[in-house]
Amino acid sequence: MGTPRFRGAARVAMTGLASLSLVTGAMLAFAAPQAVAQTGTAVTNSASTNHSQHVMPTIDKQNRINESLASMPAPHAATGPQTLSYGGGIDGIGVMSGAKSQVYLVFYGNQWGTQSTDANGNAKFSGDSAGAAGAAQQMFKGIGTNNELWSAELTQWCDGPNVASGAVSCPSNANFIPYQSGGVLAGVWYDNSAASPSAASGHQLGQEALNAAHHFGNTTAASNRHAYYVILSPHGTNPDNYQGQYCAWHDYNGDSTLTGGAVSSDVGDFAFSNQPYNMDSGAGCGVGFVNSPGTLDGWTMTLGHEWHETLSDQNPAGGWTNHVSGSSYNGQENSDECAWLSPGTAGGAANISFGSFGTYSEQASWSNDTNSCAISHPIVGGGSQGNTVTVNNPGSQTGTVGTAASLQVTASDSASGQTLTYSATGLPAGLSINASSGLISGTPTTAGTSSVTVTAKDTTNASGSASFSWTINPAGGGGCTAGQLLGNAGFETGSAAPWTASAGVIDNSSSEAAHSGSWKAWMNGYGSAHTDTLSQTVTIPAGCHATFSFWLHIDTAETGSTAYDKLTVAANTTTLATYSNVNAATGYVQKSFDLSSYAGKSVTLKFTGTEDSSLQTSFVVDDTALNVS
Repeated sequence: MGTPRFRGAARVAMTGLASLSLVTGAMLAFAAPQAVAQTGTAVTNSASTNHSQHVMPTIDKQNRINESLASMPAPHAATGPQTLSYGGGIDGIGVMSGAKSQVYLVFYGNQWGTQSTDANGNAKFSGDSAGAAGAAQQMFKGIGTNNELWSAELTQWCDGPNVASGAVSCPSNANFIPYQSGGVLAGVWYDNSAASPSAASGHQLGQEALNAAHHFGNTTAASNRHAYYVILSPHGTNPDNYQGQYCAWHDYNGDSTLTGGAVSSDVGDFAFSNQPYNMDSGAGCGVGFVNSPGTLDGWTMTLGHEWHETLSDQNPAGGWTNHVSGSSYNGQENSDECAWLSPGTAGGAANISFGSFGTYSEQASWSNDTNSCAISHPIVGGGSQGNTVTVNNPGSQTGTVGTAASLQVTASDSASGQTLTYSATGLPAGLSINASSGLISGTPTTAGTSSVTVTAKDTTNASGSASFSWTINPAGGGGCTAGQLLGNAGFETGSAAPWTASAGVIDNSSSEAAHSGSWKAWMNGYGSAHTDTLSQTVTIPAGCHATFSFWLHIDTAETGSTAYDKLTVAANTTTLATYSNVNAATGYVQKSFDLSSYAGKSVTLKFTGTEDSSLQTSFVVDDTALNVS
């Protein structure tokens, strides 16, 4: 739509690289190797992206750090320059404790090519000459199989109310990361709706992770407590300008230092990583580091590195990181401290066998309990390989302020003769759990929706957990009658009411097709500086579960990965999502958001489209709904 126009010099392509500080930021990156020294450790890098990260540097940068570390005194038995300590948690999250991690692989962008299926039943892509996609899927399927103890290093890390900020070890009554038995791959998504940006920002990568959360149906904070979204960019792209700087990083949506800013989430906090197609960097990102030719050595090492760090520091740096003042390791996580140690040396990288799932190159991670880099580690606080504790998920709960509540949570143990101890996080105010019986009881005092996680632990410290939501409605709220609350939801009256809309937004021209019927809301598309709005105010009855949805089509004359024109979707003053010309795609895509937190309140749903001075972008909305049940 509209005529493409020359874009003037107001926007100038940026060249060069901004500075990267690794010691204080929330993001953990995996920087690359190059002729690594025999005593390498992770590094504090000084040249990469423009937000704070903990990185696994290139080998060239690793060597420079190793030179500075060589003069450091050897660590003593209890603590030393590499000792990690607990950061106190962010949003109540320190580590991925209580339940096995759920890894979701997101193949980001249609440059991955045509999808097919390989001999192992995995997604395979014509644009993936190295076979990286299959290796990633097999590796995550294999974690916790074949009695492997590479991942058991994680079982020493913990969080929860019994772990003090600054602790360097875990008390027995902490919430531990469990041994990851039986594989951790939870889902695979090929998002080929558009090309991956040539150099996606951290914000764009986080937004893609949010899209994945919706795709996989993880639309609550509870469902994302143990989820990890790996955003795999295709060959030939340079996500977050990683080339020559690092090889991967992990973070969470709330990090304000992401390039492009934090990602507003309607699904709670979520963990994700930037996994470039780092074979494009050759030996700089570990090709041939362990094997010959070893094409995927660095690929699987970075995948394992970031997964280890996500579990031990889920919302960086609320988990376990180095806080030793004056240490060259300050700010690093467990895998950073053991990055690019040469095969055959103490704690060096090695091939790890996952039985029928294959053998993959992995690196060691730091262990406080052994004061060393461990490529293999006994299973400790996170349970034993033989014991499995299963907490029966009671499902979503509701209650009312001032009305007594009672919920019996039950659990089972694969081992006989075990006594279970129960704990819970995120309970609504006024409720508590009996540690011996698992009975949650009390009288709720505050309305709202809480994400609750109940953990049961046996006498061997094996544990399991279940997460669910608990909505407390205001007193006198009554029941909820299912229905659709928006008026003129498909705009088929030919006018806006009860919507309030800018002139010309309600449209039935053939230039942009409706999703259904003849009318739709068409915002922007002028190719000039312009703002359009569309809004409607409704009241969501108390006690209702509410889902807001709409169908969105975006077309544009813009090119590249810069968001020139934007559509912001808000509920009252809270931004639910922002879309731009970068999200343009053929056809309509349905978007949905959980608005249950607005139960008993009035909410104004508002679309705001802004367009700059040239090159049109059209945001077309149709078939809206606010369904309650």
